[in-house]
Amino acid sequence: MKKKSIIIIVLIILILLTAVFLFFKNRKNPDILTLYGNIEIRQVDLSFQVSGQIEKMLKEEGDGVKKGELIALLDNRDYKSNLEKAEAEVLRAQALSADASSIYERQKPLCLDNTVSQQECETLLNTKNKTEADYKAALAQRDFAKNQFDYTKIYAPDEGIVMVRVQEPGANVSKGQIVYTISKTKPVWIRAYVNETDLGNIKYGMGVKVYTDTVDPKTGKKREYDGYVGYISPVAEFTPKTVESTDLRTSLVYRIRVYIDNIDEYLRQGMPTTIKINLKGDGADANGRN
Repeated sequence: MKKKSIIIIVLIILILLTAVFLFFKNRKNPDILTLYGNIEIRQVDLSFQVSGQIEKMLKEEGDGVKKGELIALLDNRDYKSNLEKAEAEVLRAQALSADASSIYERQKPLCLDNTVSQQECETLLNTKNKTEADYKAALAQRDFAKNQFDYTKIYAPDEGIVMVRVQEPGANVSKGQIVYTISKTKPVWIRAYVNETDLGNIKYGMGVKVYTDTVDPKTGKKREYDGYVGYISPVAEFTPKTVESTDLRTSLVYRIRVYIDNIDEYLRQGMPTTIKINLKGDGADANGRN
């Protein structure tokens, strides 16, 4: 009987100790502002600037791309022919312009002393001016043809990852029709919302700690990132239903943007995160430890 009483007492003590431990563990630290948000990464829709038939698609979904890397090509034979024709026209116009200018310069002294009629001199001058204008027009047409030829290729505008591959080789596409969607590697930020009562406690550049729900197998803890407050909306709005909030969802809040410093490949578009901001600003981390 005594043994049972001892066991019951021990169990009661363990329960009390556990309750006390959980209380202090989960007690909200008034110096730490906790917010919830989602990862946002800029995405770019890529397309050809001319129409044609796709010859090559060099990237698959999930592939990484570097800035300036070639990722798609059109059949460029017609554009190449147009460029060669434009280059030949430049040479022809240049020769005609040089010839007309040479003739005018030789006849110019005769025009000044009226050896050559005024009408003939005007004709020579007009021919010189016309051939010069034709030469400039040919140069402009060559530049246009070269641009059209260059537009048969798509280069990655920045470092990123191919999210969607819309087209395949052999497909006929029009100008501006989406071929790839790329998610840029940088910048990465979190869209979050702060209550009006906490708005006066945060400022631009304030350091934060960001946590995802993913546990790092190396540490056994949730993945942690460093960041800072980079944007605070000057206009209040209602909390979106998709955003977690410890207060009423109908409360007016202000949208903020938290930029992440130590970006890695584990951050994904739309990923939910927890943000902790140390309001004391005395060097303590986001968990309130010195």
